[in-house]
Amino acid sequence: MDPITWTGNLGPILNPLMLAAAVVFALAFVTQLVLSFAGVQAGETVINPDRTLTVTRTPFDYALMALKYAVLLFLVCVLVYVFGGFVQPALEDKGIIGAIGQRFWPVWLSLAILFALSITFKRRLGLYGKLFDSPIGMIGFGIVMFWLFTAFFADVVATHGPIDVVSQMRNIVPGSWMPSPDEGEYPVYLLGGDSLGRDVFSRMVYGGREVLKIAPFATLFAFMVGITLGLPAGYVGGRIDTILSFLANLVLAFPVILLFYLLVTPEIVASGIPVYMAAVLFLFPIVFFVVLFNSRFHTQGGKRNILVAATIILGGWLYLSLLSDPGGFRLLPRGLDFVDMPGNILIVFVSVVFVNSPTVFRIVRGITLDVKTRDYVSAAQTRGEGPWYIMLWEILPNARGPLIVDFCLRIGYTTILLGTLGFFGLGVSPESPDWGSTINEGRRLLTVYPHPPLPPALALMSLVLGLNLLADGLREESLKD
Repeated sequence: MDPITWTGNLGPILNPLMLAAAVVFALAFVTQLVLSFAGVQAGETVINPDRTLTVTRTPFDYALMALKYAVLLFLVCVLVYVFGGFVQPALEDKGIIGAIGQRFWPVWLSLAILFALSITFKRRLGLYGKLFDSPIGMIGFGIVMFWLFTAFFADVVATHGPIDVVSQMRNIVPGSWMPSPDEGEYPVYLLGGDSLGRDVFSRMVYGGREVLKIAPFATLFAFMVGITLGLPAGYVGGRIDTILSFLANLVLAFPVILLFYLLVTPEIVASGIPVYMAAVLFLFPIVFFVVLFNSRFHTQGGKRNILVAATIILGGWLYLSLLSDPGGFRLLPRGLDFVDMPGNILIVFVSVVFVNSPTVFRIVRGITLDVKTRDYVSAAQTRGEGPWYIMLWEILPNARGPLIVDFCLRIGYTTILLGTLGFFGLGVSPESPDWGSTINEGRRLLTVYPHPPLPPALALMSLVLGLNLLADGLREESLKD
């Protein structure tokens, strides 16, 4: 059978509209550039004596209006293609775009519910709610949540397993039918097959899960380390600041990619250094929360003891469970070891934390040096509050804006680093569907079969773009606080 087309039955109707939108956009863009060089500016709004408004339009305004309507028409056509798959009866009618749009139905539903609730209650949600006043922030948030929901619903969205091989489907073009699908099996490779006969679409979907189960949590751990060390370095100063700053600068003296590359090389892994590093770095979240609760409730002995004890017990269990090796030495009995992190994932995780922690330390230290001179810090000192209370409950909350923005950006940097590692085949298993590995496998035949590496590359680019836009929106709204 012939492969299904990209646009299905809607193509003859919508393709001319999209082409017209692209032509209008190009002409309007060129016209706007020419008018700008000619000195033609946008029109102005004039307030008349009778308090009415008069809007003067110039050719520049009409060119800008043409740009907006061309983009709007193009986006409407894309949405019709994507959601047209829900109403078309057969795969041939849906087209590749419509079929892919239908596979993402739990993602679309989750996004609709999330945005509806968030916009409804945005005035009660603090900085998160204010994000929905920023168009850039909303777009970035939507892209990031799209990939988060995709990772969560990967088993539903994907059409095949990430490592399922069908030899007849090697390097097959997008929309190709499987030769003899089993009953209930999806009959088409929507984005084609790779050099081994695996479904490119499914590997792209599962690749998002591989990235998002490392990047956010590793970045969060790095922030725990950086905050725990950066606050006392900036607030107390002296010898502590000198020693910690020297260690941070020592790590930062190495190029990030080179340092990351060294930490996951087989020789370093065989020496056990990543495991020793994990034993130290994984202690910081426990220390952070113990100090946090102890400083806040130091006058309420009963409540403080319960929170500190719960943190130590639960944190200690998670700590030992993370460090236990399922195939080797166990720190917990098998019945209590519920959190198993494969050795290769642990190495990548620790590497991300170690590489990012010094930068977070310097940011927190710099903010602390600035904030500790504020009046409310002096007021807390006058009340007799302890140093850790002032650092964690006075300085840290007032530094949340820059830290949240940096957190989003750092997840994007980490995503790129993970893609780079996967591209070089380091730190991940050979059959891993992570985007970097998939891009590397597809690049070898890029000039002949371009479809295997492009989807994961575009997915990686879109996630990083979404994180950057989200950070811009958060920065814009945090400056208004």
